[in-house]
Amino acid sequence: MSDASLGISPRYLRTAEAARYLSLSPRTLEKHRTYGTGPAYRKIGGRVVYAVADLNAWADIGTRTSTSDPGTGSVLPAKRHAPIPYAGKERR
Repeated sequence: MSDASLGISPRYLRTAEAARYLSLSPRTLEKHRTYGTGPAYRKIGGRVVYAVADLNAWADIGTRTSTSDPGTGSVLPAKRHAPIPYAGKERR
């Protein structure tokens, strides 16, 4: 059942609360937001908020059962990554 069907509104956290929820520093979460490697967020007015469901979904990407488990995805570190050249764009 989704939250909408239960009549429960989604819970949103500000950056500091979301960082605490994920056991990260707020600065690390800000870097993830800047580099596009972090969880989905929303801008409401001038404020950045994170849905708890989005934080859980992002953290779940890194789920592993053992050190040899390759998993299905990886949570990237909060740093700049090389852009994909011409991703979805025609070369001029």
